[in-house]
Amino acid sequence: MYFSFTSLSDLQNRFDQLSIQVYMQRSRFRSTFSLFLLVLCSVSLLSSFRPAADSDDILGVWLTGSKKGHVQIYKQGTKYYGKIVWLKEPNEPATGAPKLDKNNPAAGKKKQPLIGLVNLSDFTYAGNNVWEDGKIYDPENGKEYSCKMTLQNPNKLDVRGYVGISLIGRTDTWVRVR
Repeated sequence: MYFSFTSLSDLQNRFDQLSIQVYMQRSRFRSTFSLFLLVLCSVSLLSSFRPAADSDDILGVWLTGSKKGHVQIYKQGTKYYGKIVWLKEPNEPATGAPKLDKNNPAAGKKKQPLIGLVNLSDFTYAGNNVWEDGKIYDPENGKEYSCKMTLQNPNKLDVRGYVGISLIGRTDTWVRVR
């Protein structure tokens, strides 16, 4: 690039202009780069925090671990309940009649259909994706167990039935249907 200068002051003025241009370009670069780093740090911080679960995140229809049924979890007041809404085999093979709660120890409940049966009851939300202090009824053996449920992610629910303390029990993993 060729510059013609008539005096030393012209040369000084041109040098000052170039210095200002370089400074402005560096300032824009620094500002843009700083903004980029700020956005990058914000995104990484936000993605590292798992949002606190809403107590109603558990609501919906779940496929049981055995894949034999769907349980709809619903809220009544401040408690959570579940009822059987679908069975892979809803009817007795021999008669074609709807399956009944034949293993229930209460004689008056033995003729109750399994579809519509409330098998989860009285759960309260304890925080941190855990619902506890509830009961689960197993219609295959007619027994009721203490139960705790943990939402592992929006579509995976661990259901732990136990007798006495939670360490002595069995966990069944359910998958959200809807």
